[in-house]
Amino acid sequence: MSTQPTLTTKRLILRPFNYDDCQQVALLAGDKRIADMTANIPHPYQPPMAKTWIDEHTPMYQQHRGVAYAITLCDTGKLIGAVSVPRIEDGYGILGYWLGVHYWGKGYAFEASKTLIEFAKSHFALAGIKVMHLVENQRSKSVILKLNIPYVRNEISGMQGAEREVCVYQRAFKEAE
Repeated sequence: MSTQPTLTTKRLILRPFNYDDCQQVALLAGDKRIADMTANIPHPYQPPMAKTWIDEHTPMYQQHRGVAYAITLCDTGKLIGAVSVPRIEDGYGILGYWLGVHYWGKGYAFEASKTLIEFAKSHFALAGIKVMHLVENQRSKSVILKLNIPYVRNEISGMQGAEREVCVYQRAFKEAE
């Protein structure tokens, strides 16, 4: 069984989550603006929900089904969000991310996502990457376009008890990449 490695960028450290993160995850993800823009973060969000979510990470990684990382700042170690490939479908990693509201618009989601895609591509031998955002989530659209993942289509997806329209993006990895 391999241990999930820590990944670093110029400004960020991507590390496995631990139980000490539950309070901060609940605080950040508990903001209604986060729930409103994500497919599977409920509102309200409580620390026990964070613990249940964190419990899923190690088996997911060890069984080669995906990976989740805490996004933390290099200079302070402060947890500011999450980036993940929570599942793999037909060789494509499904990218997901969220940041605390105070960290929006600073390029952190792009930086963390780019780093995770490179790691997941080699570690899971992915054929490509797929990512979705709610139609109204223009911030997420901006991140995806910077990642150079082409738009494929819109589709209706059931999430949090409602039918929501999402934009789907997908990029195959070339052998030479």
